[in-house]
Amino acid sequence: MDITLLGPVAGFALAACGTPGPNNLLLASSGTRNGYFASLKLLLGIMLGLQGLMLLTALGLGRLFEMWPALQWGLKVAGSGYLLWLAWRIATAPPPDSGERSMRWHQGALFQFLNPKSWLMAISAISGFTLAGEQYWSSALAVLGVFLFFGLVTGHLWTLLGMRVRRWLRTERDWRRFNALMGGLTAACVAMIWY
Repeated sequence: MDITLLGPVAGFALAACGTPGPNNLLLASSGTRNGYFASLKLLLGIMLGLQGLMLLTALGLGRLFEMWPALQWGLKVAGSGYLLWLAWRIATAPPPDSGERSMRWHQGALFQFLNPKSWLMAISAISGFTLAGEQYWSSALAVLGVFLFFGLVTGHLWTLLGMRVRRWLRTERDWRRFNALMGGLTAACVAMIWY
């Protein structure tokens, strides 16, 4: 891969992985409710799912959206519906108890295939930063590696942010307000899907 592409790929990966979106809101919420170690499984699932999605995009799956635009519309509808359901679940969640489990790793991985932001990241990264010809696969693997690195770093930061927020949540009312805020922010991600 042309070494001069690594800077732009890193900048794009940092912006795409670090900005607020469904994955990062899930990680912050999980960090708040379940702590660091329980949230690691979710983070690893998200990263496995994103890496799988990017690999499938590199193999040509992203071209299906070009050939059949209705697939993209269907993904937006399904992703919006799932995000709204997830937002409702977050907003109405009771304060955490010791028996509560965080979202499982495989749920985080599968969520990437319904998360329109993940699709947009994968298609943009693979189409924008891979090289043609013999360098295609080396550049595609470099893009995947850069996204894995920045996804893990920023995912940890969002989880740690969630853990810091927990210190301020002392009463049931505090938890209800926090859950409503996180649910509202997750629901607001639907607007990003359509614009």
